[in-house]
Amino acid sequence: MRADRLLSLLLLLQHRGRMSATALAGELEVSTRTVLRDVEALSAAGVPVYAERGRHGGFALLPGYTTDLTGLTHDEALALLVAGSQAAAPSPGTAPALASAMRKVVAALPQQQRTAATRDAGRILVRREGMVRAGGGPAAPDDEERLAVVRRAVFAGRKLRIHYAASGEETRWRTVDPVGLVSARGQWYLLATRDGADRTYRLSRLLDVEELAEPADRPAGVDLQRTWEERRARFAATLPGLTATVRVRPDVRASLVRTVREVAAERDDGDGWLRLDLEFAALDHALSVVWALGPDAEAIGPPELRAVLVERATATAARYVAG
Repeated sequence: MRADRLLSLLLLLQHRGRMSATALAGELEVSTRTVLRDVEALSAAGVPVYAERGRHGGFALLPGYTTDLTGLTHDEALALLVAGSQAAAPSPGTAPALASAMRKVVAALPQQQRTAATRDAGRILVRREGMVRAGGGPAAPDDEERLAVVRRAVFAGRKLRIHYAASGEETRWRTVDPVGLVSARGQWYLLATRDGADRTYRLSRLLDVEELAEPADRPAGVDLQRTWEERRARFAATLPGLTATVRVRPDVRASLVRTVREVAAERDDGDGWLRLDLEFAALDHALSVVWALGPDAEAIGPPELRAVLVERATATAARYVAG
């Protein structure tokens, strides 16, 4: 355990520069006394760490001293950074280990590669929920070659020319300024602007794509998570909506209400089940949510939702009986 902590301390100083004993103690989740002992141990081992006194003092490494702990390529480092920073919250007890692992990955990279990987990681977001909460069926597969072209343009900050099949519109070429990439429930989306207006493109609808040499017109930095949530909210507001009454077991209530627009009413049926009036984005949204709960939920209405569920359940049962 101490060897791991000493390594983390060394990499923190390499990555962050001068840090106070208090700041180091907070990062490593130890006391300042332990930090002082660890600094002495590093010095004894030949690591050129020194103390600067004064109000803005702290510990630092001699200029030019680095450690090379990994042979990661840019893409490998980027994948780890995205996984560590954008994935869903880690399970209880794993957060310190995840933070330590990401710190080691970032700090061990050469300065130029570290800067590029950190910058590029800010252009990719991975979310468990889809464009409309948990709505929609299985994600359509994305063309890996086209995804690679889009990813390269996003990282390089260059315009893209895309041949896109928008729903309800004629297929045509568009020139866009890429902002970032989002993987939502396994489906890739390109967040971009076109003629200054926000646009979101589903990569499975890309028929062709070209990276242009012209620089993209976009801000240097972007809060991709906030941008994604804002666009999701605007998209959801355009959907017609569907109110459904659903009976559920109490132990699945929490997972259900996280996937709906709104809980309009709720009551206890007195038989161990709850009855909820829920607002969904659309029929497909309601279908996917209720179907995922299996025997722990029952759609009471509207009739069209119940009819689709009956049809799907009947077809599924027939397939297993026939087998």
